[in-house]
Amino acid sequence: MDRVRGLVAALTALGAVCAYAQTPLEEEDLALVYGEKNFVSIATGNRQPLAKAPSVATVITAEDIAAMGAVDLDEALESVPGMHVSRSVYYGTMHSMRGIQSNPTDSRMLMLQNGVPMTTLYLGDKGQNWGGLPLENVARIEIIRGPGSALYGADAYSGVINIITKTAADTPGTQAGLRAGSFNSRDAWVLHGGSLGPLAVSAYLRLGSSDGQSETVKADSQTARDLRFGTHASLAPGPVHTGYDAVDASLDFAYERWRLRAGYKLRDNLGVGAGVSAALDPVGLFRSERISSDLSWADPQIVQNWGLGFTASALYYSETVDANYQLLPPGTRLPTGLFPNGMIGDPERYERQLRLSGYATYSGFKGHNLRFGMGHDDLDMYRTATHKNYLLNAAGVPIPTGPVIDYSQIQPHLTPHQRTVDYVYVQDEWQFVPDWTLTAGLRHDRYSDVGPTTNPRLALVWDVSLDFTAKLLYGQAFRAPSYAEQYGTNPVNTGNPNLRPETNRTGELAFSWQARQDTQINLNFFHYALKNIITSVPNPAPAPGATFENTGAQSGEGLELEAVWDFSRNVRLVGNYSYQRAMDAATHRDAGYAPHNHAYGRADWRLAGSWLVSTQINWVADRKRTFGDNRPPVSDYTTVDMTVRTNRGAGQWNFAASLRNLFDVDAREPSVAPGVIPNDLPLARRNLYVQGVYGF
Repeated sequence: MDRVRGLVAALTALGAVCAYAQTPLEEEDLALVYGEKNFVSIATGNRQPLAKAPSVATVITAEDIAAMGAVDLDEALESVPGMHVSRSVYYGTMHSMRGIQSNPTDSRMLMLQNGVPMTTLYLGDKGQNWGGLPLENVARIEIIRGPGSALYGADAYSGVINIITKTAADTPGTQAGLRAGSFNSRDAWVLHGGSLGPLAVSAYLRLGSSDGQSETVKADSQTARDLRFGTHASLAPGPVHTGYDAVDASLDFAYERWRLRAGYKLRDNLGVGAGVSAALDPVGLFRSERISSDLSWADPQIVQNWGLGFTASALYYSETVDANYQLLPPGTRLPTGLFPNGMIGDPERYERQLRLSGYATYSGFKGHNLRFGMGHDDLDMYRTATHKNYLLNAAGVPIPTGPVIDYSQIQPHLTPHQRTVDYVYVQDEWQFVPDWTLTAGLRHDRYSDVGPTTNPRLALVWDVSLDFTAKLLYGQAFRAPSYAEQYGTNPVNTGNPNLRPETNRTGELAFSWQARQDTQINLNFFHYALKNIITSVPNPAPAPGATFENTGAQSGEGLELEAVWDFSRNVRLVGNYSYQRAMDAATHRDAGYAPHNHAYGRADWRLAGSWLVSTQINWVADRKRTFGDNRPPVSDYTTVDMTVRTNRGAGQWNFAASLRNLFDVDAREPSVAPGVIPNDLPLARRNLYVQGVYGF
C-alpha cells in the first residue's frame, strides 16, 4: 500500500506539472536553472559533448543537486541510472553499479575529487569512517558507468565518480547558509569566491552535527547468541546509532595555468550504526580525519599541437576510535568465557599517500588526438594500533583477557605496509571519417606487491545523424587487493600476500537520441564478466579460520533507459529505469543484494517569480539473497521526496525546504551476512529540513 500511495502521489504531481505547462521552450532560461549538463571530461580527460563521449556517463550539476533537495553525495548518486546506494551494518554507504556490489571489505567504484583518488588503503574504499560528503561546495559530479581502468587505474572497476568542487568562477561573492532538520541535524557554512591580487580564490567552511536517524532493530547477532548460551545480553530491540559531528573545509587558488587546492574533512563522534559486529552498540564512536592537497598545472597548447599537464597530490588519513566500541555487549558469553564488560575493540590506522602524474597531448596527426600519461603512487600505511580486551585463539574464537590493553605487538589487526605503483598509458581518439570516431586506450600498472596488470579500452562512436549517436564499447578494469585482504592478521580472515587483482571485462551498446529540441533519450545495454574475485575461503581441515583467495567469478547483463523532457521553460521531467541480472559462477545463483529493477523520476516546476518545486520518486525492487541465506527476499520500497526552494540573485535570501520519504515508508537495505540482522537495516522514516542561504 505504501508503494501504491507513493506511485499515485508522484504520478499526480507529474500530471499537475504537465497540465500547468503551456509556454514554449527557451533554452537560455533552462540553462540558468539546470546548468551545463551536456559536456563531460571524465570519459577521456578532455572536455567533450556527453552524447559523443566514448563511454556511458552521467553528469549531475549543482542545479540538479538543488532541485532534488540533496544535501549529501549519496542522495545525489541514487539518481544515477544503474546505481544503487545501500548500507553496511555500521551504516557506511555501499555503491552498487549494474549489480556489482561494493561491500564493507572492498570498493569496486573509484571515487575521485577533482581527478585525485580518495581511496584509502585498509579496505580499498573511500574510508570505513566516511560519514558522508556535503554538497554545498560541489559544482558538478561526473560518473562513468562501466570500467575505467584504462585511464584511471585501480578500482575503476564498475565505474568512476569524480566530484568537482567549486572555483572562484562558480561562487562569485560570499554565501552563508544555515540548515536545520529532523534528528536534531544542524549545519552552517560559508562559501566565498573572489580574487586576491592576481590569484583567483575560493574558500569553503562547513560545521555540522546530527543525532542521526535512530530506527529500531528488533533483533541482532547477539539475539541468536543469547539463545545459544542462555544469556540476555542483546540490546535489541534498540535503535541504530548514526549521529556525527562534522567539519569540512577547502581552499582553491588559481593563477594563470596553476591551481593549488587544499582540503580538510573531519568526522567525529560517528555512530556505529547497528554495531561493527552486527550487535547493537550505543557506546562506540568512530573518528576519521582527512587532510588533502594537490598542485596542478596545464597548458593545452604549450607549443603547436602539443599540450602538457601534471598533478602532484598528498593525502593524510587516519581512522581512530573516540570511544572503544563494543563488538559484543556486556554479559556476552562465548565457549571461551564470559565478557562482563562486553567484547571491546579499538583498531587505529594512519596512512600517507603521495601521487605524481603527468600527461601530454598531441594533435599533429590529421584526425587523431593522442594522449600519453605516466605516474607514480607511494601508498604508505605507516602506523597501526590495536587495543582490545580479548585474544583470538588458534580457532579464531575470542578469549576474554580482562581490561582493554595494547595488543599492537601481540596480536595486531594489521601491521604497517607500504605499496608503490608505477603506470603509463596511451589513448588515441581517431576520427577516421567525419561521422565515426574510434577511441583506443591502454594502461599498464606495476605494483610493488601485486605485480603488473594491463587494461585496454575500445570505443566506436557513430554520429548516425545530427540527433542520433550510437556507441559500441569494450573495456577491461581491475581492483587491487586491499591491505586488509593482503596483510590482515586476523585468523578468522587471514590476509594473503599472493593475491592478484580482480578483473572485469565489459561490453556495451549505447544509443543517444535527441528526439526533439526539448527531449533527450538514452538507452544502453551491457554485459560483463568478473574473474579472480577475492573471497574468504575456509582453510582445509583441521586448520581453523579462513584466508582470502582469488576464487570468485560473476557475470551480469542488463539495460539502462533514461530520458529528459524540457516540457516548457518552466517544467523539466527527468527519469530513468535500470534492469540488471548478476549471477555467481560458483553457485549458479543470483549474486544478491543489488536491485534487479530500479527506477527514478523527478519533476521540476518553476512557478511565477523565483519559486521552484521538485518532486522525486525512487523505486527499488527485486533484491535477492545470496546463496545460503534462506530469509525471504528483501522487501521492495518506493520513496517520494518533495523540495521547495527559491532562486533569487545575489544580495538576497534564498530558502529551501525538503520533505524526505513523504509517505513514511518502512524502507530497508539488506544486512549482508545471513541472519545477523534478521529484519535487515532500516532507513530513515519521514524527515524534514529547512535552510536559508544569503548571498552578498
